[in-house]
Amino acid sequence: MTTELLYATDAYLRTFEAPVLEVDRAEARIALRRTAFYPGGGGQPHDVGTLRWDAGEATVSRVMREGGMVWHHLDLDPEALPDPGAEVEGRLDWDRRHLLMRTHTALHVLCGVIWADFGVAVTGGNMQPGSGRLDFELDAMSAELGARAERRINEEIACGREILVDFLDRSTADQDPALVRTKASLIPASVNPLRVIDIVGLDRQADGGTHVASTAEVGRVAVTKTESKGKANKRIRLEIQDGESSSA
Repeated sequence: MTTELLYATDAYLRTFEAPVLEVDRAEARIALRRTAFYPGGGGQPHDVGTLRWDAGEATVSRVMREGGMVWHHLDLDPEALPDPGAEVEGRLDWDRRHLLMRTHTALHVLCGVIWADFGVAVTGGNMQPGSGRLDFELDAMSAELGARAERRINEEIACGREILVDFLDRSTADQDPALVRTKASLIPASVNPLRVIDIVGLDRQADGGTHVASTAEVGRVAVTKTESKGKANKRIRLEIQDGESSSA
């Protein structure tokens, strides 16, 4: 049994309905037939929110993927969990999710800018709602490079570039090495098709996370810090500067 990943094709889905596939009372968690909750991965944290059913309601405090199923950990007495087959309604914490989407897209814009200007790979990354960082295989880092990156990021955001989701057969995707921008590919060969995020005209790479539909939705970005983390490993930190949370 597998969970259908609704977020993979519609990142703007805030609510959904699904039957319970399995119940794990020892861990106070349930697996659903389909979900809009992102289970975390690639540096993007998992979503949070609520699940409701006829006999109750609970906060989703953690989401994780194991094999083909997505498990939703609930803040609830395990004996009160819904039974397999029960229908539940999921509701995301949308403000948090949307800010993560904007942050994730901003990091892809940064990645695209550095790739275009220097042609170097990403060696690591992470994000929280409204802030994130990427590490690059650069020989040197400076405040001037950070200021240049900030200017270039905001120029690309202002272009209002469309962001598309595509799915490529793995044999086709493997013919384009630029689709994997990390120094070491962490995508198992068994993943097929490969999900690709395309910031049209700037950045196209394999990615499983959630993004906004246009760079214009990101808002202004500031590069808050540049760091050297060792030879050929330089870090750029950024933040989303405005407080908007549009539901485009």
